[in-house]
Amino acid sequence: MGLSRKEPFLLLLLGVSALLLGGSAGSSSHSLRYFTTIVSDPGEKVPQFFSVGYVDDQEYAHYNASTKRVLPTAPWIRKVDKDDPQYWERNSQVVWNTEQSFRVGLGTLSGYYNQSGGSHTLQKMYGCELRGDGSKGGYRQFAYDGRDYISFDKETLTYTAADVPAQNTKRKWEADLATIQYRKAYLEEICIEWLQRYLDYGKESLLRTEVPEVKVTRKEDYDDMETLICRVGGFYPKEIDITWTKDGEVWTQDVFHGLVSPNSDGTYYTWRSVTVDPKERERYKCHVEHDGLPNPVDVAWEEPDSNLGIIIGCVVGVLLLIGVMAGIYFKKRQDGYKAAAASDQGSNSSGTGTAVPI
Repeated sequence: MGLSRKEPFLLLLLGVSALLLGGSAGSSSHSLRYFTTIVSDPGEKVPQFFSVGYVDDQEYAHYNASTKRVLPTAPWIRKVDKDDPQYWERNSQVVWNTEQSFRVGLGTLSGYYNQSGGSHTLQKMYGCELRGDGSKGGYRQFAYDGRDYISFDKETLTYTAADVPAQNTKRKWEADLATIQYRKAYLEEICIEWLQRYLDYGKESLLRTEVPEVKVTRKEDYDDMETLICRVGGFYPKEIDITWTKDGEVWTQDVFHGLVSPNSDGTYYTWRSVTVDPKERERYKCHVEHDGLPNPVDVAWEEPDSNLGIIIGCVVGVLLLIGVMAGIYFKKRQDGYKAAAASDQGSNSSGTGTAVPI
């Protein structure tokens, strides 16, 4: 898989994973990422060790710290069983080894920072990207107690320490040239190979496209201004480019945006708003670019169709219906009177010669 026997398999970055999973840069890009976290003195119901793996924004496997097993969470990853029967066993052992090394590392860092007791967190994220233009990216970084600690630069084969204590780790790791070369090879080759395999396994869901629905609404503001809101939903993949334009040029003043959030069906939605002078409303358009669109779209606010015609039509229809029903009613009444008169005449000629008393 994206990890060899020497590399940790699934990694979770607790607390900041949502930020890091915000989507790969560029159109048609794909990523393989692993996150790991270990927490000392965890609170109630909080496990000490977390481990998870993602392809793009889809979790496909995680490590169960209780059973010490890596488990599938996406149906398509089970296709690996045929190609690599030892996949789960091997990587379960790798992640268990990672857990043990993280426990030691957490104690080492407490010493670097002269800490005793308390709750502390060691986190790691690494992975690779295959971008739409064919270029590749890779990253490997660590955090301690929620702050940057150290990161790997595969281009210069060096580590960047975020503070003085991290210099200790930098010196140790940069002295191991063989491991540094392996890290670079993993990020640029092995990780990419596994990413491509996973994309093939899960192509029905990972490589699909869902066309975004774009609608612009408006609301009045208190200061004689108004806000135009561009609502975009039902799209996949997650990467999308939304901008407001004024007279065809990108407009950034008084523009606000929401997060790209998931729908229950696996698609996404988001919004962009801009504050405008109502007199210039028609000059603004919402510009959207997405893999599901053959061409970018520009959507402006449109005056809703008037309901007056519909209301008038409904009223006329009701009046016509009432008229028809009334005609039927009176016709039945008239026919009834005629039938009654004919019946009276028949009685009078029945041979009795006596009129019916009234």
